[in-house]
Amino acid sequence: MTILLSTLNARYAHASLGLRYLLANMGDLQDQTRLQEFVIGAKTTEIVERLLASAPRIIGFGVYIWNVEETTKVVAMLKRVAPQITIVLGGPEVSFEHGEQAIVKLADYLVTGWGDVTFPKLCREILQGPTPLMKVHAGIQPPMAEINMPYTLYTDHDIAHRTIYVEASRGCPFKCEFCLSALDKTAWPFGLDTFLAELESLHARGARLFKFVDRTFNLNIKTSLKIMQFFLDKLEANPDDPVYAHFELVPDHLPDALKEGISKFPPGALQFEIGIQSFNPEVQALVSRKQDNAKAADNIRWLCEHSHAHLHVDLIAGLPGEDVASFARGFDQLVALKPHEIQFGILKRLRGTPIIRHTEQFGMVFDPYPPYTILATDRIDFATMQRLVRFARYWDLVANSGRFTHTIARMLGSAPFDNFMAFSDWIYSKTDATHRIALDRLAALVSQWLQLQGMSKLDANELVGSDYAGRMDAPADKAKPAVSAPVRQARHLAA
Repeated sequence: MTILLSTLNARYAHASLGLRYLLANMGDLQDQTRLQEFVIGAKTTEIVERLLASAPRIIGFGVYIWNVEETTKVVAMLKRVAPQITIVLGGPEVSFEHGEQAIVKLADYLVTGWGDVTFPKLCREILQGPTPLMKVHAGIQPPMAEINMPYTLYTDHDIAHRTIYVEASRGCPFKCEFCLSALDKTAWPFGLDTFLAELESLHARGARLFKFVDRTFNLNIKTSLKIMQFFLDKLEANPDDPVYAHFELVPDHLPDALKEGISKFPPGALQFEIGIQSFNPEVQALVSRKQDNAKAADNIRWLCEHSHAHLHVDLIAGLPGEDVASFARGFDQLVALKPHEIQFGILKRLRGTPIIRHTEQFGMVFDPYPPYTILATDRIDFATMQRLVRFARYWDLVANSGRFTHTIARMLGSAPFDNFMAFSDWIYSKTDATHRIALDRLAALVSQWLQLQGMSKLDANELVGSDYAGRMDAPADKAKPAVSAPVRQARHLAA
């Protein structure tokens, strides 16, 4: 092969949609191009050895916030052992503020932004001449109808074992300053009939789990309804062959027509990711986020009470102008709405995002290394921010994992944020860890915490035991392994 397209995915189950778009649009170079994906955590030497096995002339890397450090090592080693290979970079992590990035200095060329047209053109120039003089090439955005769809490039193995990412549109009309989509002018839809035909083909090949990467799935309700009807038709035609679809929703835009469509889906068929980020109007204004909080809350409440959709709702700690008390109020408000999962995120300064304009005024200090997490603001000091980081981790372990469905309500009580923060501080004092806490030990610690809050040992063990099938009568550091695990827990561990 002359050209390799490569990236380091966060997990094996993640199949790179971006690389498949590039391959689909290589034109006369497609026969000379192939994909070679890896997973972060693999040895650099092994990645390099596998890349060199086919003696490519060009290697294009997709660079993201989660893989930039490891990809930098790969590129550095390639330049030592095979300097004749031309390295081309692309992806969101290197598309902005690239002047001082080590990986960009190591590479031969960089394509910023959209690569569908620009990357193939650059490869032709490298291979056929004249040799490009400029290192940085701004991606050309073609008309959407001229972009070849990538979905035939999902292999049968991908369909059987990996998440199938799809998109009905690119871009976003909103300007939330913590998001790279703030740089988009609008959202650009693909031709709906063409897109639905691609979904049909994927379904016919056995795809049953579709994750939409659209930033604003419910922006155009007519389009949303037609896509949802595609999945409803499949479910109604064969109820015993379930299909699952994941969408990201704008929280304050849920008209009756969309509600009616959503209400038709059976349990286990829909997941909605809903970004609230903050319920504080002043903070929302600072980061250019336009959101009707009352409508957003009403819509989440309706989805919880009148649909079978699984709701994953996001909050971000560390936004400019928000202190812990403000975040806690938003967290408690969201808990009261009862979504299935609350993703407690910590602000990250993605390269190129306008959030940087608040740095001086709000004393925002970010980690200089990926993923560029906020370390402190003028309202949340470093030590408190670390407490919030631990809160987020323990929240995932206890609340979002689904392992403590009955127990979590008792733990949260009437003051969810304060009560869970107290638990977070306590469990950290007991374990000095946020990772690699065995499930049986975690369950025993939760039971111990409930006892410290006034429950009898018997009641605490019975409550935790109703969620977790392990032995609750052993000390926290010597708890015996669980005999069995709930179905949801088994799915979580297998993910």
